[in-house]
Amino acid sequence: MHFSALSAGALLLAGISTASVAVAQEGYSDNFLSGHWSLTVGAAGLVAPRFDGSKDWIFRISPMVSLSRNGPEPLFSSRNDSPSFGFVDTGVFRAGPAGKLVFRRDGDTDKALRGLDPIRFGVELGGFAEVYPSQNIRLRGEVRRGIRSHDGLVADVALDVFDDLSSTIRISGGPRLSFANADYFDAYYGISATESARSGLPRYEPGGGIKSVGAGAAITWMTTEKITTSVFSEYERLVGPAANSPLVKRRGSANQFTVGVSATYRFDFMVD
Repeated sequence: MHFSALSAGALLLAGISTASVAVAQEGYSDNFLSGHWSLTVGAAGLVAPRFDGSKDWIFRISPMVSLSRNGPEPLFSSRNDSPSFGFVDTGVFRAGPAGKLVFRRDGDTDKALRGLDPIRFGVELGGFAEVYPSQNIRLRGEVRRGIRSHDGLVADVALDVFDDLSSTIRISGGPRLSFANADYFDAYYGISATESARSGLPRYEPGGGIKSVGAGAAITWMTTEKITTSVFSEYERLVGPAANSPLVKRRGSANQFTVGVSATYRFDFMVD
């Protein structure tokens, strides 16, 4: 029985939204745009696998962007969050569109990919929802569909527990879970007859299911009122259709580690 990533993500977002709909409907004026807003921009420099499933590491830069209405309490954010817009934002509940860039992946990325069809540069677009069950816990879910890069669907779930050691230093961490459908797995881990002949890897036609499980942790420092820096680490274990791919079994690794640093700047503005 194959697990539908789209169904899992939709149920997740619906569950979070239903649990928080009463909160989300409070405290808004007739004009949605009016109020205090924040635009956070920055970047993360990280050492990460060359591709999902690779056994080799590479240094890369990842953008960080978020636009949201200011709530009654400062929001928690994670380096894992896709750039997003909090269309609904009450401080304890946020929901709206989300997306991320997908960079080209081919034989020039890593020799292990030679002979396989490339993943083209594109985007993944979708939505997110997050809720704070308590003041120091955040549950966030995203569902995204590939555009140009691939035709698959992927859903990510993250639970973060955070605590302030001081007025400027925060520690956080928690489990991660990712799902995908067959189209996503086929693009990233499948091997067609043609690819098999070119690469020497056996044919592989994956279905949908759980993509990975893992955990992440970070130490965040509010360097100034506007600038935030952090040190973070992530561990991801590929499972199911991803881990069973000959690409991962023969030329890569199911264990994926990421470490890095990030810095963001927050712009606050008012809309009447």
